Amino acid sequence: MNALDEMPGAANDPLLLDNQLCYALYAAAHRMTKSYRPLLDRLGLTYPQYLVLLVLWEGEGLTVSEIGRRLRLDSGTLTPVLKRLETGGLLLRSRRRSDEREVEISLTPHGRDLRGEAAQVRETVMCQLDLTEPEIRAMRADLNRLIENLSVNG
Repeated sequence: MNALDEMPGAANDPLLLDNQLCYALYAAAHRMTKSYRPLLDRLGLTYPQYLVLLVLWEGEGLTVSEIGRRLRLDSGTLTPVLKRLETGGLLLRSRRRSDEREVEISLTPHGRDLRGEAAQVRETVMCQLDLTEPEIRAMRADLNRLIENLSVNG
């Protein structure tokens, strides 16, 4: 028996760490990115760089602000990631012809080719989760709803 078992109503105490949704999300996110780290290291990528590439593999020619909206990141956070990807030869940044104020991002051939290797990264992590695809879709839907609710209210 532990100390919590001895406390009356402990399972209902809203301030117990184990009752905090924010902590469960924090710990899960930390473990998830930790599981990606060695796999992405083999590709020479950080987790934020991987996220940027996922967006660009969906469609190229996006502006920095479009990528930022998609990833929910501001340009101050995103720009250094893009610069490192450009230095690594994975993408190109150029001024948009239609509006010189906007920077357009496109993949290099090497950046496009990396997509095939990245598919194995996802598959490996999904195997670690020991969840079915329908369970993953349901969890993602719940998390997306949570994100939307917090975006509207915050």
